[in-house]
Amino acid sequence: MTDLTRLPAAELAEKIHAREVSSAEVTQAHLDRIGEVDDHVHAFLTVDAEGALAAARAVDSALAGGQAPASPIAGVPLALKDVLTTRGLPTTCGSKTLENWIPPYDATVTRKLREAGVPILGKTNMDEFAMGSSTENSAFGPTHNPWDHARIPGGSGGGSAASLAAFEAPLAIGTDTGGSIRQPGAVTGTVGVKPTYGGVSRYGLVAFSSSLDQAGPCARTVLDAALLHEVIAGHDPLDSTSIDATVPPVVAAAREGMRGDLKGVKVGVVKEFSGEGYQAGVQRSFENAVDQLRALGAEVVEVSCPNFVYALPAYYLIAPSEASSNLARFDAMRYGLRVADDGSHSAEEVMSLTREAGFGPEVKRRIMLGTYALSSGYYDAYYGSAQKVRTLVKRDFDAAFEKVDVLVSPTTPTTAFKIGERVDDPMAMYLADLCTIPANLAGNAAMSVPSGLSDEDGLPVGLQIMAPALADDRLYRVGAAYEVARGSIIDRVPELKGVSA
Repeated sequence: MTDLTRLPAAELAEKIHAREVSSAEVTQAHLDRIGEVDDHVHAFLTVDAEGALAAARAVDSALAGGQAPASPIAGVPLALKDVLTTRGLPTTCGSKTLENWIPPYDATVTRKLREAGVPILGKTNMDEFAMGSSTENSAFGPTHNPWDHARIPGGSGGGSAASLAAFEAPLAIGTDTGGSIRQPGAVTGTVGVKPTYGGVSRYGLVAFSSSLDQAGPCARTVLDAALLHEVIAGHDPLDSTSIDATVPPVVAAAREGMRGDLKGVKVGVVKEFSGEGYQAGVQRSFENAVDQLRALGAEVVEVSCPNFVYALPAYYLIAPSEASSNLARFDAMRYGLRVADDGSHSAEEVMSLTREAGFGPEVKRRIMLGTYALSSGYYDAYYGSAQKVRTLVKRDFDAAFEKVDVLVSPTTPTTAFKIGERVDDPMAMYLADLCTIPANLAGNAAMSVPSGLSDEDGLPVGLQIMAPALADDRLYRVGAAYEVARGSIIDRVPELKGVSA
């Protein structure tokens, strides 16, 4: 029998809807896979076998009764990043602060998945409150990259990406504040998409940086990502930043791209995101990808976006500033962790001691950075100036998109680094998101698609594709065409045999 865990989500959906295989069988196969390998990978923080199988059986029952599938991916199981609330199921955000918190409500993304008949296998590991580029900042231990267990799977959504690369799930949801979907996708050989800001509801997404956070699809193929994108996207009155506009036709665009013709598409290579400072194998993979796009019929030109080089420092003022405000809610008074609650401490002391015990080093670092940047006398010099840079970055994008349809760059300057290699060097860690941050600052759509394996270390490399806001479909057309021409690399993941960290 075909190994159900190896099939793309689109193929699984076809088989389930044709009743060639049941959703319960597919879901159980993935639960079995999690049981076999997740001690090695640690992609999941919570596995909800009972809930996933109940949802799968409901899909099977509806299909047996002659009902049409609730969505094109009904019955296909999924892994959900543990930053989106799930009624009756823990939502920890990778933090001791929320270790035992059971939300009383579903995030809009969670609700849409349930309504679409998607069994949720469980909640995936992540950097605490989505702050990190390696999933080493999780309070519950790091996730390991299935390509090399001694290396990171990216972050903050390393658990979601690793679950795909380890064949524990055919689909996953991540969130992307500065690259947390795309960078894990790049280093695990999977597809990750940051939709246009406001294209997917943030209601129930535990906020890190409200003007940057965006949930999006993770998958092993571009078409699978598109199918998931259409399920979770759309206007939500519960989110004031949600865009009231038609969801771009991403599935149709992916299917068009799979025909392998990019004639008439203008591709801009971002001058500032290549060359010095990039791992040689990553640079060569990127150059090969550009040649492949040209061979598919695309017109390729170099584009300069001079303010992109200032995006990283601007981001590390804006995001921590918003985090310092958003994380003030974790005060030990209403929910979450509470320590020193023995009656001998004042409320202020309980708050202070709880936050000291509950937050990890990276979260504390960013809260301090953000609080300082917002403090009296420094607001204009730091936060205000960073917002001006943000405007300049957006203007660079606007100018570029007057000339080209999409922009391309490496997704991240290096392949996956070793666990522990950068934990004591925050600047080196932050550089992992060098290429991904501009799209978050501007609110544009962006995707990472595998561009093969580095000829230096045999590890996955990602090609980043960026499109204007509400032109997400362009990502899928270009990404799918490139994916078909390049061929899949995911079946080259080494068999999991253990962890050496």
